[in-house]
Amino acid sequence: MNRRRSTADSPYMEWAKLYSTARYNLATSGMVAFPLAELGVEIGQLEINGPSSSGYGYEPLLGKIAARYNVPQESIVSAIGTSMGNYLALAATTEPGDEILIERPNYEPLLSTARYLGLRIEHFQRRNDFAIDFADLERRIRPRTRVIVITNLHNPSGAFCSESTLREVAALARKTGTYVLVDEVYREMLFETQPRSAFHIDPERFLVTNSLTKAYGLSGLRCGWVLAPPDVARRMWRINDLHGATFVHPGELLSVIAFEQLGPISARMKTLLETNRKLLRQFLGARDDLDCYWPEYGTIVLPRLRRGNAEEFCELLRTHFETSVVPGRFFDCPERFRIGVGGPTETVRESLRQLGTGLDTFAEATLSSSLRRSS
Repeated sequence: MNRRRSTADSPYMEWAKLYSTARYNLATSGMVAFPLAELGVEIGQLEINGPSSSGYGYEPLLGKIAARYNVPQESIVSAIGTSMGNYLALAATTEPGDEILIERPNYEPLLSTARYLGLRIEHFQRRNDFAIDFADLERRIRPRTRVIVITNLHNPSGAFCSESTLREVAALARKTGTYVLVDEVYREMLFETQPRSAFHIDPERFLVTNSLTKAYGLSGLRCGWVLAPPDVARRMWRINDLHGATFVHPGELLSVIAFEQLGPISARMKTLLETNRKLLRQFLGARDDLDCYWPEYGTIVLPRLRRGNAEEFCELLRTHFETSVVPGRFFDCPERFRIGVGGPTETVRESLRQLGTGLDTFAEATLSSSLRRSS
């Protein structure tokens, strides 16, 4: 809580930008980039500057979001990606020194954002199958808890949190007047025509963040949003005035076009992901050196290395096998690492093969080291 703002950072984002790139890249969690050419956009459809009297939010884009998620427009706040949405949601519902309750394992940038805002962080546990441990959550929530923070699909495991569980969380939150922030960016990988957001469970308690970035390969548009009670939404708009008062208008126009084509984009990404998940499941099934929960949806898994140090293994992969996975330290579980398979199928196939070679080499080195210590 006493961390200085002048030294604020996100260790995970720094690693992702500077050290995650590799020839065989299994560190990314989103789907492969969707080409601009395939949106069928003509230059005449774009303008540099938007309406001079647009106020808060670009009306056509807010309308697309409202229609897709069946929410009132006054509950929608535009954001530069999901991460900015998470920042706005926490900033609008807390003051420095307030307590929030975040799941463990967790997504590191959420922790860094909370620390930057001067919040006191407490944790509740996810179980071995990465379902929410409701009993632990109930024990740890207190009258001073301002926000409960959940990712769904869970980042880093990919576990899906059911609506019935979220209803239990909502009932608990109502008792203490606590908000529930649900990052739903990976939930889009269910590829539903009419997504059922947690916001519908209790529009006065839930804050939901999302974007077009992960499921549709549209990260460069930076099209994100928050669903929130109207009074909280108004606070978010005012806070955003301090950070990025207006949005890049060509990005807004392209986002509207993308929403109009989400049907075929979803079908394409779903087919690709189903193929890649089969490859990943076959790979995991053939390994006796990994324990892994298999999620029903999404691009990511979070295996545990049965023998040896996972951090050392990740470094070996990167330096000797040109292969990148995400070290588990960024998710509060250093004995694990995260694999993502949203890329082109042939790239995923080759990367998994290289990962297997790295695992075999690491196992041999670990065994040799163990024998030397015992002799």
